[in-house]
Amino acid sequence: MNYNESNLSTQALVDQTKDESGVLFYNSGLKDFLQAGFPLQTTRAINYGTKAQPRVRDVNIQIFQGSIAEKKQFCPHCRQSLVKSGSSFITLSHLPMGSGYTKLQIARSRLRCLNSSCTFSTYTAEVPFKDKRHRITKQLKDYTKDLLLWGLTLKSAAFITGLDKMTVKSIHKEILKKKYTRNGKLIKPEHFARHLAIDKFKLHDGYKYATAIIDWDTGHILYLAHGKKKQVVYDFIDHVGQDWMAHVEAVACDMNSDFEEAFKEKCPKIDIVYDHFHIIKNFNDKVVAAIRKDEQKRLIQEGRDEEAASLKHTKYILTSKLEILIQKDQDAHDGKLVAKAGEIFNRPEIKAHGGNQDKYEDLLAENKLFLTAELVKEQLDKAYCATKQVEMCVLIQDIIDICRGTENKRFIWFARMLERHLTGIYTFAQHHISTGRLEGLNNKIKTERRKGYGYPDDEYFFLRLMEASRRKTVY
Repeated sequence: MNYNESNLSTQALVDQTKDESGVLFYNSGLKDFLQAGFPLQTTRAINYGTKAQPRVRDVNIQIFQGSIAEKKQFCPHCRQSLVKSGSSFITLSHLPMGSGYTKLQIARSRLRCLNSSCTFSTYTAEVPFKDKRHRITKQLKDYTKDLLLWGLTLKSAAFITGLDKMTVKSIHKEILKKKYTRNGKLIKPEHFARHLAIDKFKLHDGYKYATAIIDWDTGHILYLAHGKKKQVVYDFIDHVGQDWMAHVEAVACDMNSDFEEAFKEKCPKIDIVYDHFHIIKNFNDKVVAAIRKDEQKRLIQEGRDEEAASLKHTKYILTSKLEILIQKDQDAHDGKLVAKAGEIFNRPEIKAHGGNQDKYEDLLAENKLFLTAELVKEQLDKAYCATKQVEMCVLIQDIIDICRGTENKRFIWFARMLERHLTGIYTFAQHHISTGRLEGLNNKIKTERRKGYGYPDDEYFFLRLMEASRRKTVY
């Protein structure tokens, strides 16, 4: 159908199709759109894969032809009536129908002023339901927003709507920028925060890192920046201002001295809290595991190969709490299944293994350093259960004395580490915060990156992370 034919009214379409089946009439929500006849049916082959591995699918496309209802227009200069002077056509993508896509081919009137002395040039009538930035309808843009709100990837949203993936990204980025920026700059936090947490995360391969600062109580990301140096903290404090920082009581971080020095330099009253996870992890990895390897080497050099072999695969036992090992043995006694048998791939049934406590006690009896490590672990647990700084400080000092009393280089290293970070360790007794929320956020960051197979646009990626930290399940 061409645009020279007279348009059929809705009533005419009803009269024409009253004896036919398979026809639906409904309110499209497209203001001032006058449909001309029935939609054209066409098929297009779309490659959803790559050039090397194409995945071509034939997609049905319905093209609705029509025009915009004419309204009387006046010249903005001389206020005389404008007259029609030809037409122009525009094609907009619209809401999908089932597995197919829809498009609108719209004829728009060109208007001009008859006043010869007026400087007004020709004017093309606007489409009231067209998006300002893309050749799509506002309804399709809202639908795309909803798909992204549900957590769909750019590729999935593009597949459903029929839009290009970069168009979907542009829509999403526009939404996020409107929500989190003002005049091209990140907005300040809406509410004051009592506790902050700061940590770095890997941004790209090649040892490129970024730093995230969150409100510890809510888990919301407040600030993201490239790098992992003092300047990140300086920029954050300049961003929120000293009045906002005056409400912050403590900051949880790992043992990165740059973060501590930067916060103390700008805000001396803020307490720095070192995360206990990193302290215990350092003890397990650089003391317990290292001593186990040292003992293995010593036994091999002395020709005691069987005893050295008995230390293999004992790292988990040595770094676990006694309560966990007892629970594992109880599970084995009760016949608890670790994994069910599978018939399709002939997977065997796996049950919990026992003997963990006996093996643990044998290891402690054979080596005094392992016994000392168990004592230190117990003292660390007591220290982090303390509710007063003085009590925790005494317990930490006892750990330092125990480590130095062994005269072992691994324990002495741990004692020195505790002494260097003593103030940040015992402030945990007052605030009881850690970087646990940030560690969970790091998993979310990895998930976001995997979902998109990486994001070259760091600005868009950071905005996605800010949204992900606030997003709640919508179903």
